[in-house]
Amino acid sequence: MTSAQTSRPGGPPSAQTSNSAENPWPVRSVSTKVAQWIDRLGSIWVEGQITQINVRPGTRTAFLVLRDASADMSLSVTCSPTLVRDSPVPLTEGSRVVMFGKLSYYTGRGTISLRVTEIRAVGIGELLARIERLRALLNAEGLFDPRLKRPLPFLPRTVGLITGRASAAERDVLSVAGTRWPAVRFEVRNTAVQGPTATAQIVAALGELDENPEVDVIVLARGGGSVEDLLPFSDETLCRAIAKCTTPVVSAIGHEPDNPLCDHVADVRAATPTDAAKRVVPDAGAEQALVSEFRSRGAAALRNWVAREARSLADLRSRPVLADPLAAVERRAEDVDRLRAAGRRDVTRLLDGQATVVEHLAARLTTLGPAATLARGYAVVQKMVPGADPEVLRFVDDAPPGTQLRVRVGDGAVIAAVMGRDKSGEKK
Repeated sequence: MTSAQTSRPGGPPSAQTSNSAENPWPVRSVSTKVAQWIDRLGSIWVEGQITQINVRPGTRTAFLVLRDASADMSLSVTCSPTLVRDSPVPLTEGSRVVMFGKLSYYTGRGTISLRVTEIRAVGIGELLARIERLRALLNAEGLFDPRLKRPLPFLPRTVGLITGRASAAERDVLSVAGTRWPAVRFEVRNTAVQGPTATAQIVAALGELDENPEVDVIVLARGGGSVEDLLPFSDETLCRAIAKCTTPVVSAIGHEPDNPLCDHVADVRAATPTDAAKRVVPDAGAEQALVSEFRSRGAAALRNWVAREARSLADLRSRPVLADPLAAVERRAEDVDRLRAAGRRDVTRLLDGQATVVEHLAARLTTLGPAATLARGYAVVQKMVPGADPEVLRFVDDAPPGTQLRVRVGDGAVIAAVMGRDKSGEKK
């Protein structure tokens, strides 16, 4: 391609031509390239929720808006009006569908639309199957673990309420909670509770209430409805937002048989909005009655305790040891006197016996002693030694003539001197 061709006012720029401020691409070239790139995508299947249907009589094109059920994103759709009118399942705003078509970029307006040739409504069975798959996924990740459930405060300062505007669920929660505890305060956030915008609005309100330090518990309430109506409360985005909340969340969606996934993720599942109001605030009348009952039971328990202790004291006082405390002493005194008398008798008897023994021993001692011998005519001869005690004279040789002697007899002693010695003794 020549330089003249690349710079021709009506022709597209060459791929080799550098794009710069001096060599800008015209809008038509950019639009053409975008259209070419989008055209390469080919035909695709797209799932979403119909939020707008515009089929004008006499026109050859029907215009629809397909919205993502979990995000605030939408896509323009065009198709034949016959495709909408002849659908096996009537298509209405809010219907979940799967469409087959090809994206087109309109260079004149710079817009993208999906030109579809087939529309399939997502049936209840398919929706329930998807919910079950999501249920299994969240359960495997531990979002349903009972150990993660947080207890509700006994008396919350402020209750956050997310529900539809002027709905029966809102009236039930506010009226029942106000009747049970008149001083209760609410932070109400009205959002869509069904349809394509419900999930995004509920998640936003949930985050706002969770960040409010005055809110101690959040109630997510909605009345009953069909499976399609309750689909936003089984949305993965909402379930994960509930799991991330630091404030306890109560799920009160539908009636008792309804069981959206948010019931499993929430800290407490309430069967109905009325049940949720009963769970988040106590009943003032019931609490007052309970306090009165506790006071009555406490007073009765105290009276019973006092009566029981009084009976115990009376039993103790009626015992002989306390009724007549000196009786035991008197009985013991008699025992002491008796034991003392017995002790005296035993001691006297022992002394008398020992006195008799002493007398016998004394008599024997008297009989065997030297005094009795001397009384019978014997004498004890002692040699007098100057400067020492007298010594008993046992041998004749120990008393030479002139030795001074002391002769002890029965009634005294005489002093004598040895005149001589005679060893014959009694042999003569």
